[in-house]
Amino acid sequence: MTYIITRLCRDCVDTGCVAVCPVDCIYEYTGSDREQFPNQLYIHPDECIDCGACEPECPWQAIFEEVAVPDVFQEDIPLNYAIKDRMEEFKVAQHQKKPHPTAEEVAANKQKWGWTG
Repeated sequence: MTYIITRLCRDCVDTGCVAVCPVDCIYEYTGSDREQFPNQLYIHPDECIDCGACEPECPWQAIFEEVAVPDVFQEDIPLNYAIKDRMEEFKVAQHQKKPHPTAEEVAANKQKWGWTG
């Protein structure tokens, strides 16, 4: 099993999850195919040890255990798995301290992507 970063991370890209990942399995896309790989972070499913350290660190609430990914984000599961075939276009993300979003910003982001959970 693995953890999945969903589209709630898109264009938000807080790297708090990176700082706590003990195996450096959280990647950023460095290629030019932004239609296939939008601006967000990705968890490599074969490297993830399922420790769960990343989930509570995401201020955007974008990370879920694979079996708990909400229905509205199910297509984000194969997107995380797709990085395995294009690893030459990814690098381990580096932690950069950012101000956390407000509760209102988090709620608006969830609404933008159609999730009210």
